[in-house]
Amino acid sequence: MMGAVSGSGQWRDKPPPERAWKGRKGRSREVASAEQDRAAGGRQRRMVHLGDGRYACASIYLKLLPKTRRIRAYLRWSDKGRSPTRYIGEVNHGSREENLAQAWRMASEQGLAGERIVSKENARETESWASSPAVRAVMRGNKGRDTRPELALRSAIHALGLRYRVGIRPLPFVRRTADLVFTRDKVAVFLDGCYWHGCDQHYRPAQRNPEFWTAKIKANQNRDRETDRLLREAGWESVRVWEHEPPDAAAAQIAALLKQKRARA
Repeated sequence: MMGAVSGSGQWRDKPPPERAWKGRKGRSREVASAEQDRAAGGRQRRMVHLGDGRYACASIYLKLLPKTRRIRAYLRWSDKGRSPTRYIGEVNHGSREENLAQAWRMASEQGLAGERIVSKENARETESWASSPAVRAVMRGNKGRDTRPELALRSAIHALGLRYRVGIRPLPFVRRTADLVFTRDKVAVFLDGCYWHGCDQHYRPAQRNPEFWTAKIKANQNRDRETDRLLREAGWESVRVWEHEPPDAAAAQIAALLKQKRARA
């Protein structure tokens, strides 16, 4: 059993178990790389912009601080024989897999890593509002649909025998697309990313250009509230699921809601 985690990420009772930060001994380079790919959401999301159109594939390194019982995450890569390292932040999950995934999200939110910018877009880099090429890569790499959390939620709902439509507008006259839509029951499901929608548990303000990003997140939240209101006024019910929520639990809640609506109908 792992010790309890305080609000600051410190382990109160005892140091975290090795499985929370230490990799398996004797693993091959291929296995280690595949582990990083899974945590980042694909190798394409591990890119660090080095300047002059050059990129490097980065990795997350987890280090335990015995005195404080905290786990720190660092981003590191190779550049002309050097191995630069950037501190990302503290992670506090009970497994290495979860901590790596959390660290990659933090690296993405901080604009330190993301997808590679294609050469066509590089020509317009100087005209972009983004504070760095890495931030632009993250923005362009942000998938609109079929993300891992979305696929997991769809699979969990489908396993319960429920059928739905994917990526459509519940209200044709309103430009708002839901991730899952139960048209007969008038239920729209939105799977919200923790960073882009300002999750209370996982959102951390950006270190670069914080005024812009704070305003953007607030605008997203205002848009979410407006969407819920428009749906409610049209007789629909909206369900919002955070990407960090277990898909099986979210699917069960959605199924319970549908059952209630159908019983009333």
